[in-house]
Amino acid sequence: MTSSSGTAAHPRFAEALRELGLESVLSEVRSFPDATRTAAQAAEAVGCALGEIVKSLIFAADQVPVLVLMDGASRVDMELVRRELGAEKVTRPNADFVRETTGYAIGGVPPFGHRTRTRVLADRGLLDHAVVWAAAGTPHTVFPMDPKELIAHAGGTLVDVRESDR
Repeated sequence: MTSSSGTAAHPRFAEALRELGLESVLSEVRSFPDATRTAAQAAEAVGCALGEIVKSLIFAADQVPVLVLMDGASRVDMELVRRELGAEKVTRPNADFVRETTGYAIGGVPPFGHRTRTRVLADRGLLDHAVVWAAAGTPHTVFPMDPKELIAHAGGTLVDVRESDR
């Protein structure tokens, strides 16, 4: 699979990187001709392990958006998210809710640089990797970052919200 570097990040995300003093990350953005909407597609395109992909997932906790950052090999346990937030109900919102909240389409939601400030939960499993890859604002782009740095820039709270293997 071929990729190009540098210019493909979504403009809102590119601006967020500049505001955070992370302009150098723009040169590390990889763009792929085929969509990398799923973690499996992204891992295959990048050539990394599935767990090194960051899924940026929007949930609605009592109708309030919350972003959960999860490694690509795991699933979010919505009951653990509900308990972590002290919410009555946590649901998966529709694509319009995700775009309205973040400014990005599902499959391209980055971990930060969203239209609205949202509470962020980051699963501790992300720290198992030296480098993780996350969407750069489009379903065709990803960027690498140290997971601690990524979580810090996202304003994430470290939690354990991964579905356990049964």
